[in-house]
Amino acid sequence: MNKRLAAVIIVIVAFLGVAFFQTSKPQTAKKQYIPTVGILQLVTHPALDQIHKGVVAGLAHEGYTKGKIKIDYQNAQADQSNLKTMSQKFANENADLTVGIASPAALSLAKTADGQTPVILAGITDPVGGGLVKSTQRPGKNITGTSGDSPLQQHLDVIKEVVPSAKKLGIIYTTSDHGGEYNAKKMATLAKSQGYDVKMYTIATTNDMQQIAETMAGQVDVVYAPQDNGVASAMKTLINVTNQEKIPVIPAVDTMVKDGGLATISVSQYDIGYQAGIMAAKVLKGKNPATYPVKTITKGVPVVNEKQAKLLGITLPQSLVKDAESKGEVIK
Repeated sequence: MNKRLAAVIIVIVAFLGVAFFQTSKPQTAKKQYIPTVGILQLVTHPALDQIHKGVVAGLAHEGYTKGKIKIDYQNAQADQSNLKTMSQKFANENADLTVGIASPAALSLAKTADGQTPVILAGITDPVGGGLVKSTQRPGKNITGTSGDSPLQQHLDVIKEVVPSAKKLGIIYTTSDHGGEYNAKKMATLAKSQGYDVKMYTIATTNDMQQIAETMAGQVDVVYAPQDNGVASAMKTLINVTNQEKIPVIPAVDTMVKDGGLATISVSQYDIGYQAGIMAAKVLKGKNPATYPVKTITKGVPVVNEKQAKLLGITLPQSLVKDAESKGEVIK
């Protein structure tokens, strides 16, 4: 065998050996992509906390459990500058999707996203009027989610049933809360049409509640506290004042009844968040938010506070109590 042929054979054998070694190496599994979801909550209070829990549960239901998703939860504690900073934090982290709990949080996320990153609304009242979506059926651009409109006629029916002698209805809301103002004004129109003398009261921040509540308690027979983040956060202050004057408060949601409200028909805040979580998961999987209709949740259950009724010397209708026992909740 000549030297040239031997050299060729050596090269071929070496090549085959390298090829065999490469193909026989174990193949490493492709690393699974883990999406990042930013959740921005306006402030800490029980209703919004329930929405947050629901969002996480809804994501988990669709397969986004621990290890398969990164959730960055931020709470602005009612500070507008925090909302802006936290929204920008999500943008800097290239979050795949963000979730806004309460209108100010959703608005901040929408502004920062600027029509790009998907934004999921979690229980936002009147998202069309708030400038978040074009319509509930075809939201447009990058935003969709859930809306938790209050069953206002049912709330008024509770007032009629629980405080039948009431003529003067006080309604209090926060001037910076679009959802609260929307619900308050709709209730005012509804109550006036059904014979109530309606008096409107506003707070700019929770710090105003003590003074405004003291004024209101001396001028009305019953108070309606709408689904409003500022009012919900200051609910205990409101109740401390109204209790001194034996004025009942009919609030919008169960968490506000637990803080001293008398009774309501409550839409589950957890369910609102849960549906938002499911919608967020479907958008992560490719669903287009621009054509994904906003889901409006209005079905509620009765909730009564027997302890508060006893304190105020009010006898709750047995039919309402029985409904609460079988379908909702009785706070004793």
